[in-house]
Amino acid sequence: MREMLRLFMAVVVFSCLSGGVLAAIQNVTKDRIEYQQLKFVKGPTIKNIMEGCSNDPLIDRLRIADEAKEMHLFVGKFDGKPNTVAFETFGKGFGGVMGVIVGVNLENDKIIGVGVTTHSETPGVGSKAKTDPNFVAQFKGLSIIEPFKVKTDGGQIDALSGATISSRGVCGAVVEAGEIYKRVKPKIIEKIKEKQG
Repeated sequence: MREMLRLFMAVVVFSCLSGGVLAAIQNVTKDRIEYQQLKFVKGPTIKNIMEGCSNDPLIDRLRIADEAKEMHLFVGKFDGKPNTVAFETFGKGFGGVMGVIVGVNLENDKIIGVGVTTHSETPGVGSKAKTDPNFVAQFKGLSIIEPFKVKTDGGQIDALSGATISSRGVCGAVVEAGEIYKRVKPKIIEKIKEKQG
Protein backbone atom coordinates (compact mmCIF):
# COMPACT_ATOMS: atom_id res chain seq x y z
CA MET A 1 0.00 0.00 0.00
CA ARG A 2 2.78 2.41 0.94
CA GLU A 3 4.56 1.59 -2.34
CA MET A 4 1.42 2.43 -4.37
CA LEU A 5 1.03 5.73 -2.52
CA ARG A 6 4.66 6.61 -3.24
CA LEU A 7 4.18 5.76 -6.91
CA PHE A 8 0.96 7.81 -7.06
CA MET A 9 2.72 10.83 -5.50
CA ALA A 10 5.60 10.52 -7.98
CA VAL A 11 3.14 10.54 -10.89
CA VAL A 12 1.31 13.58 -9.47
CA VAL A 13 4.55 15.54 -8.93
CA PHE A 14 5.83 14.60 -12.41
CA SER A 15 2.51 15.65 -13.99
CA CYS A 16 2.52 19.00 -12.20
CA LEU A 17 6.10 19.73 -13.20
CA SER A 18 5.47 18.70 -16.82
CA GLY A 19 2.32 20.83 -17.00
CA GLY A 20 4.17 23.81 -15.55
CA VAL A 21 7.05 23.46 -18.01
CA LEU A 22 4.66 23.13 -20.99
CA ALA A 23 2.66 26.17 -19.86
CA ALA A 24 5.86 28.20 -19.51
CA ILE A 25 7.06 27.16 -22.98
CA GLN A 26 3.70 28.05 -24.50
CA ASN A 27 3.76 31.44 -22.79
CA VAL A 28 7.26 32.20 -24.03
CA THR A 29 6.64 31.09 -27.63
CA LYS A 30 3.03 32.28 -28.06
CA ASP A 31 3.83 35.62 -29.70
CA ARG A 32 6.46 34.09 -31.94
CA ILE A 33 4.13 31.33 -33.13
CA GLU A 34 1.37 33.89 -33.73
CA TYR A 35 3.73 36.03 -35.82
CA GLN A 36 4.84 33.00 -37.90
CA GLN A 37 1.20 32.09 -38.59
CA LEU A 38 0.51 35.68 -39.60
CA LYS A 39 3.60 35.83 -41.79
CA PHE A 40 2.97 32.65 -43.77
CA VAL A 41 -0.85 32.27 -43.79
CA LYS A 42 -2.26 35.81 -43.74
CA GLY A 43 0.90 37.77 -44.45
CA PRO A 44 1.07 37.36 -48.24
CA THR A 45 -2.54 38.55 -48.60
CA ILE A 46 -2.04 41.46 -46.21
CA LYS A 47 1.15 42.57 -47.97
CA ASN A 48 -0.59 42.32 -51.34
CA ILE A 49 -3.49 44.46 -50.12
CA MET A 50 -1.14 46.96 -48.43
CA GLU A 51 1.24 47.17 -51.39
CA GLY A 52 3.02 50.52 -51.36
CA CYS A 53 2.76 51.14 -47.61
CA SER A 54 5.92 52.43 -45.91
CA ASN A 55 5.76 50.13 -42.87
CA ASP A 56 5.37 46.42 -42.11
CA PRO A 57 1.66 45.95 -41.29
CA LEU A 58 2.39 42.54 -39.74
CA ILE A 59 4.48 44.26 -37.08
CA ASP A 60 2.30 47.37 -36.78
CA ARG A 61 -0.84 45.59 -35.72
CA LEU A 62 -3.45 46.39 -33.12
CA ARG A 63 -5.64 44.23 -30.96
CA ILE A 64 -9.15 45.49 -30.47
CA ALA A 65 -12.05 43.93 -28.61
CA ASP A 66 -15.23 43.57 -30.63
CA GLU A 67 -18.29 41.98 -29.08
CA ALA A 68 -16.36 39.98 -26.46
CA LYS A 69 -13.72 38.70 -28.88
CA GLU A 70 -10.32 40.08 -29.70
CA MET A 71 -9.37 40.81 -33.28
CA HIS A 72 -6.15 41.80 -35.03
CA LEU A 73 -6.01 44.85 -37.26
CA PHE A 74 -3.01 45.45 -39.48
CA VAL A 75 -2.11 49.12 -39.90
CA GLY A 76 -0.65 50.45 -43.15
CA LYS A 77 1.08 53.82 -43.50
CA PHE A 78 0.55 55.63 -46.77
CA ASP A 79 1.94 59.13 -47.36
CA GLY A 80 3.51 58.95 -43.89
CA LYS A 81 0.15 58.50 -42.14
CA PRO A 82 -1.29 55.35 -40.53
CA ASN A 83 -4.52 55.71 -42.51
CA THR A 84 -5.31 52.15 -43.57
CA VAL A 85 -6.28 48.98 -41.73
CA ALA A 86 -6.80 45.40 -42.82
CA PHE A 87 -8.50 42.65 -40.85
CA GLU A 88 -9.92 39.18 -41.36
CA THR A 89 -13.55 38.17 -41.44
CA PHE A 90 -15.24 34.96 -42.53
CA GLY A 91 -17.86 33.92 -45.04
CA LYS A 92 -19.53 30.62 -45.90
CA GLY A 93 -18.36 29.15 -49.18
CA PHE A 94 -19.28 25.92 -50.96
CA GLY A 95 -16.64 23.88 -49.10
CA GLY A 96 -16.95 25.56 -45.72
CA VAL A 97 -15.68 28.70 -44.01
CA MET A 98 -13.56 31.14 -46.01
CA GLY A 99 -11.16 33.58 -44.37
CA VAL A 100 -11.11 36.96 -46.11
CA ILE A 101 -8.84 39.93 -45.39
CA VAL A 102 -10.36 43.34 -46.14
CA GLY A 103 -8.27 46.51 -46.30
CA VAL A 104 -9.98 49.87 -45.66
CA ASN A 105 -8.81 53.47 -45.89
CA LEU A 106 -9.82 55.17 -42.61
CA GLU A 107 -10.09 58.61 -44.20
CA ASN A 108 -12.69 57.80 -46.86
CA ASP A 109 -14.02 54.37 -45.73
CA LYS A 110 -13.16 52.87 -49.13
CA ILE A 111 -11.87 49.35 -49.67
CA ILE A 112 -8.27 49.28 -50.85
CA GLY A 113 -8.21 45.53 -51.36
CA VAL A 114 -9.73 42.14 -50.57
CA GLY A 115 -8.01 38.77 -50.44
CA VAL A 116 -8.92 35.22 -49.45
CA THR A 117 -6.58 33.67 -46.88
CA THR A 118 -8.11 30.26 -46.12
CA HIS A 119 -10.75 28.13 -47.80
CA SER A 120 -11.89 24.58 -48.58
CA GLU A 121 -13.31 25.38 -52.00
CA THR A 122 -13.20 23.13 -55.04
CA PRO A 123 -9.78 23.34 -56.74
CA GLY A 124 -9.93 25.20 -60.04
CA VAL A 125 -13.48 26.44 -59.44
CA GLY A 126 -14.27 28.00 -56.04
CA SER A 127 -10.56 28.21 -55.23
CA LYS A 128 -10.36 30.95 -57.90
CA ALA A 129 -11.78 33.28 -55.23
CA LYS A 130 -8.24 33.24 -53.85
CA THR A 131 -6.26 33.10 -57.09
CA ASP A 132 -8.23 35.24 -59.57
CA PRO A 133 -7.11 38.88 -59.14
CA ASN A 134 -9.98 40.15 -61.31
CA PHE A 135 -12.59 38.81 -58.91
CA VAL A 136 -11.26 40.54 -55.78
CA ALA A 137 -10.36 43.70 -57.77
CA GLN A 138 -14.10 44.40 -58.09
CA PHE A 139 -14.25 45.46 -54.43
CA LYS A 140 -11.42 48.01 -54.68
CA GLY A 141 -12.58 51.61 -54.37
CA LEU A 142 -16.07 50.72 -53.12
CA SER A 143 -17.33 51.98 -49.77
CA ILE A 144 -17.04 49.41 -46.98
CA ILE A 145 -20.44 50.62 -45.75
CA GLU A 146 -22.23 49.33 -48.88
CA PRO A 147 -23.97 45.95 -48.90
CA PHE A 148 -22.19 43.51 -51.21
CA LYS A 149 -23.93 40.87 -53.30
CA VAL A 150 -23.21 39.01 -56.50
CA LYS A 151 -25.11 40.25 -59.58
CA THR A 152 -27.40 37.19 -59.64
CA ASP A 153 -28.64 38.31 -56.19
CA GLY A 154 -29.13 41.92 -57.32
CA GLY A 155 -25.70 43.17 -56.33
CA GLN A 156 -22.71 44.71 -58.08
CA ILE A 157 -20.12 41.87 -57.97
CA ASP A 158 -19.61 39.50 -60.92
CA ALA A 159 -19.54 35.95 -59.52
CA LEU A 160 -16.79 33.56 -60.54
CA SER A 161 -17.94 31.28 -63.34
CA GLY A 162 -19.27 28.07 -61.76
CA ALA A 163 -18.53 29.33 -58.26
CA THR A 164 -21.47 31.50 -57.25
CA ILE A 165 -21.55 30.09 -53.70
CA SER A 166 -17.84 30.83 -53.19
CA SER A 167 -18.41 34.33 -54.58
CA ARG A 168 -21.30 34.82 -52.16
CA GLY A 169 -19.02 33.66 -49.34
CA VAL A 170 -16.50 36.40 -50.15
CA CYS A 171 -19.31 38.99 -50.42
CA GLY A 172 -20.67 37.82 -47.06
CA ALA A 173 -17.25 38.21 -45.46
CA VAL A 174 -16.92 41.75 -46.87
CA VAL A 175 -20.40 42.62 -45.55
CA GLU A 176 -19.36 41.32 -42.12
CA ALA A 177 -16.18 43.41 -42.37
CA GLY A 178 -18.32 46.49 -43.00
CA GLU A 179 -20.44 45.80 -39.92
CA ILE A 180 -17.36 45.29 -37.76
CA TYR A 181 -15.71 48.39 -39.22
CA LYS A 182 -18.71 50.59 -38.37
CA ARG A 183 -18.62 49.34 -34.76
CA VAL A 184 -14.86 49.61 -34.16
CA LYS A 185 -13.71 52.56 -36.29
CA PRO A 186 -13.62 54.99 -33.31
CA LYS A 187 -11.57 52.44 -31.32
CA ILE A 188 -9.19 51.97 -34.25
CA ILE A 189 -8.55 55.70 -34.56
CA GLU A 190 -8.06 56.01 -30.80
CA LYS A 191 -5.60 53.07 -30.70
CA ILE A 192 -3.60 54.46 -33.63
CA LYS A 193 -3.33 57.84 -31.87
CA GLU A 194 -2.19 56.11 -28.65
CA LYS A 195 0.44 54.16 -30.55
CA GLN A 196 1.75 57.29 -32.26
CA GLY A 197 1.80 59.45 -29.15
